[in-house]
Amino acid sequence: MSLLQTLIIRGLSLLVVLITVLFLCVIVLGATGYSDRLLTATVSEDLRGLRQSLSQNIRDPNELEQVIEDRREQLIEFYGLDRPWYYRLPDMVFRILTLDLGEARTLRSFSGSNNVSDIVLERLPNTIILITSATIITSVIGLYVGVKIATQVGSRLERSVSYFSAVSYALPAWWLGIIFIILFAFQLRILPSSGMFSVPPPTEPLARFLDRIVHAILPIFTLVIVSVGSWSYAVRTMVLNISQEDFVNVARAKGLSENLVMRRHIIRVAAPPIVTSLILGLTGSLGGAILTETVFGWPGMGRLYYEAILAADESVIVALTFMFTLLYVVARFILEILYIVLDPRVRYK
Repeated sequence: MSLLQTLIIRGLSLLVVLITVLFLCVIVLGATGYSDRLLTATVSEDLRGLRQSLSQNIRDPNELEQVIEDRREQLIEFYGLDRPWYYRLPDMVFRILTLDLGEARTLRSFSGSNNVSDIVLERLPNTIILITSATIITSVIGLYVGVKIATQVGSRLERSVSYFSAVSYALPAWWLGIIFIILFAFQLRILPSSGMFSVPPPTEPLARFLDRIVHAILPIFTLVIVSVGSWSYAVRTMVLNISQEDFVNVARAKGLSENLVMRRHIIRVAAPPIVTSLILGLTGSLGGAILTETVFGWPGMGRLYYEAILAADESVIVALTFMFTLLYVVARFILEILYIVLDPRVRYK
């Protein structure tokens, strides 16, 4: 089987995963009656607003009721409530697959738009600033520290990182965030407690940029503290396991320096699992962190998911689920290609 055929098969299998997840999400909302209840509530809300606006112009109650009833039938047909939920399923799945994410029922963008795409695109950069930045910082520190302690097994540094990893891994990010808010925002008063900008926000571009950075320091610091220990120890474990393989011992027996053995033999073989963790971590970071963003009042993707669940906004929930799955599928396909480049043992014939 050629490389191209293999990638096509992997790509198609990941596409099936994407469509399956989307179908399951829509089926759950439909089969439980949740979708019908939300759409019925939407119709009732539209009719209530219509009644209030028409009551000033139409004085005859019978005529008003007739207009309302006609509009009700139109809305029922428009939302597909005159048919069982499964008749709406293919149309909804097709719209989402073509990135027609529809309109939110209750949520709005900061500019007032109810278009789901506008809402998501408005929140995504905020998550990249916060969560993705924290993930990159964690990965860089973790790679450096992990490789370093893998060459110093039993040292004080290695033991310290091991203890720190165990403690930090057990700390919930939201709990540590609250502690840091109390310490740095309320006691020391050197960092803002929440939000993305000061109130009122700066108007100058540079001042606005710096203000956003200052507000991001505390949540980024929290996420790095929680994650960097476990990431460092994971890299240490992968590097240490490979350093004990026979081909590494043979390289050492040939008289190669330890730095050369590390670069040419250990790091190269450890690259695929490390890159896998890094790419999947970066992909997952685009989904935001629900509790952390909520604690720090950061308007990112995680907080949007939280708000969509609280508001029972079906369109936003389905759209976010689809987007997170799409990001995962794309990341997995990229990994399939990178495996071939990074791992000399992987060959497609």
